[in-house]
Amino acid sequence: MTTAVPPMDSPFPERAPTAPTAPTAPGSAAGTTAAGRPRWERPAYAALLLATAVLLLWNLGASGYANSFYSAAVQAGSESWKAFFFGSSDAGNSITVDKPPAALWPMALSVRLFGLGGWQILVPQALMGVGTTAVLYAAVRRHFGPAAALISGTVFALTPVAALMFRFNNPDALLTLLLTVTVYCVLRALEGAHTKWLVWAGVAVGFAFLTKTLQAFVILPPLALVYAVCAPTRLRRRLGQLLLAGAAMVVAGGWWVAIVELWPASSRPYIGGSQNNSFLELTLGYNGLGRINGNETGSVGGGARPGGGGAGGGGWGETGIDRLFSANIGGQISWLLPAALVMLVTGLVITWRARRAADSLEGMARAAFLVWGGALLITALVFSYMQGIFHEYYTVALAPFVAALVGMGVAMLWEERGGRAAALTLSATLALTAWWSCVLLGRSSGYLPWLRWTVLAAGLVAAAGLLVGARLGRRFALGAAGLGLAASLAGPLAYCLTTVDSPRGGSIVTAGPAVSGGRGGMGMGMRFGGGELPPGMTPQGAQPGQQGGGPRGGPGQFPGGRGAAVGQGGQGFPGGQGAFGGRGARGTENFPGGPGGAGFGGLLNGTKASKEATAALRKDAGKYTWAAAAVGAQNAASYQLASGEPVMPIGGFNGSDPSPTLARFQEYVRAGKIHYFIAGGARAGGEGQTGQAGATARGGAGGGPGGGPGGGTSSAITSWIEANYRSTTIGGATFYDLTAPLNGASAPS
Repeated sequence: MTTAVPPMDSPFPERAPTAPTAPTAPGSAAGTTAAGRPRWERPAYAALLLATAVLLLWNLGASGYANSFYSAAVQAGSESWKAFFFGSSDAGNSITVDKPPAALWPMALSVRLFGLGGWQILVPQALMGVGTTAVLYAAVRRHFGPAAALISGTVFALTPVAALMFRFNNPDALLTLLLTVTVYCVLRALEGAHTKWLVWAGVAVGFAFLTKTLQAFVILPPLALVYAVCAPTRLRRRLGQLLLAGAAMVVAGGWWVAIVELWPASSRPYIGGSQNNSFLELTLGYNGLGRINGNETGSVGGGARPGGGGAGGGGWGETGIDRLFSANIGGQISWLLPAALVMLVTGLVITWRARRAADSLEGMARAAFLVWGGALLITALVFSYMQGIFHEYYTVALAPFVAALVGMGVAMLWEERGGRAAALTLSATLALTAWWSCVLLGRSSGYLPWLRWTVLAAGLVAAAGLLVGARLGRRFALGAAGLGLAASLAGPLAYCLTTVDSPRGGSIVTAGPAVSGGRGGMGMGMRFGGGELPPGMTPQGAQPGQQGGGPRGGPGQFPGGRGAAVGQGGQGFPGGQGAFGGRGARGTENFPGGPGGAGFGGLLNGTKASKEATAALRKDAGKYTWAAAAVGAQNAASYQLASGEPVMPIGGFNGSDPSPTLARFQEYVRAGKIHYFIAGGARAGGEGQTGQAGATARGGAGGGPGGGPGGGTSSAITSWIEANYRSTTIGGATFYDLTAPLNGASAPS
């Protein structure tokens, strides 16, 4: 007996995994293949993946090394398998990045195979974006059909923050892919209580932990709860399966942790971001609970700080339920977030009376809404109320959840569009989306002003058409739906094209144009959350500028869209004698790309290594373990990437880690392992360097970049070097030759 093939416009073909459609003879149903698939599906799917690849690969090399902090670790891992395993910042293995290394491994392998360059580093990230689109498509199509899957894949690919992060080298790209794989595996497990798929979900979470630690666990509560309640088997077996999945997660994520913790600390790199050289401390503190309560010892600002918590969220933006819709975050992720929430509620209402997951089509649909919706809600709530470090690009983790709910919900309402309630809900959701797109586009002054009102008008017309479409025929309804989809995606598409059209670099990046009350633009590593600087960091002498606008923003854009007046000298920011910059006569010398400490004293973006400095580092580099040392990983990374030689980042990312100690550094110098010390960079409470001898900071362990328990270590090392070694200017940067002590000064003993 042959099961009838669903109509072409039905969003639910083949969505019953337990009752597959029997093959039919070619041509037995118009517009379908022998397997019952619509003939348009494969070409449409291929076009989706191809378009996603083009979007993510277009102009990819313009971003160069993107975040040089991670690119330096990639370069180190391509030269040293030990650095590869640990995720070291340098091939000399002095210190690791402040994350586990899984996200670095694909990029390091690419560089090993094809050489060092921006393309070689970023192409694996772009391919992960294509892979995430494919996994999302497969997950949605399985229960809601190809039309729903195409909508979901398109929505995901055109999410601005996704177009940003899958063209960047931060860990969030791999994390998002693995979270999507996790949801897919859980849904497969739910279909028939399959232990294998649930174990694979645990493996995916384990590797997600090795990508960005505890953020991987955020979606676990709703996924585990849905499986425990909905899986079609007895309760005892469900609980046993969850325990097996948990064990798989521990093994997949714990093997590396166990090796690192058991490895003698004296023969491995220091664990960056920790204060006690412990990955477990890093996981539970700086990268774990500290992100929730704001007590991030060793981070920018140095641990818990007065006023850093509560509703204000310290210097990382206002917390609250509306955080994801705020000026600086809304344009990254929230274009279709209201629609996703409406679709979640609608889907649950329609399927609420369904039986357990695999017992019926509606039951599996309900489980899908619960899984995707639970992942969305818990992640959104954590992002909305976390009081520690929070950057806009974190929201890329929400993109697949939003996209899945939109595709699933639209498909379900389309099937029910003949009913008044379904038609009204679909129409109202489209009108809401058009209005919100209009609001988001209006936040960027002068950015494609015609698009804002076109989107609103087209969306409202399409909403009205959907409301009466059932009475006017299928063609009219399809036309209205097409117009509505175009209106809903026009704003995100514009943001995506703006994002790929300009280079993005530094530690803090955003998609789209600069916005009023937020930031956006090229993301040159000069922007902090909520229009504020982190606690303890005061832009002394900062000059207000013009409202940010235009499609690209730029390095002069300060939080809130105001220029930072970087051309000011003296006390100006960031070139002035404040908490970040140095004492240069021109502020631009301390701006990203200039020879001085860039982006808050080198904290957010390293300096630009001159040809003269690069040549000096390469000369006789084979005689040393490290060609140089510099305070702060961003500054060290710039010189390392330019020269290809290991450069020790004293103090880790922001100079606050107690690595190395003064005594250990003196041992390295005595053994002839370090050639130069390059002055300047992120450091506790100091001034930057401007190419003048002795201009480096002598800050203490608090306040400013590099504040925190370890901040005094970098200051002590710098002071010792300044007292015992002569400085020279090479290519605008201050170098100290650690093989040539001052007359009368003795080498460390």
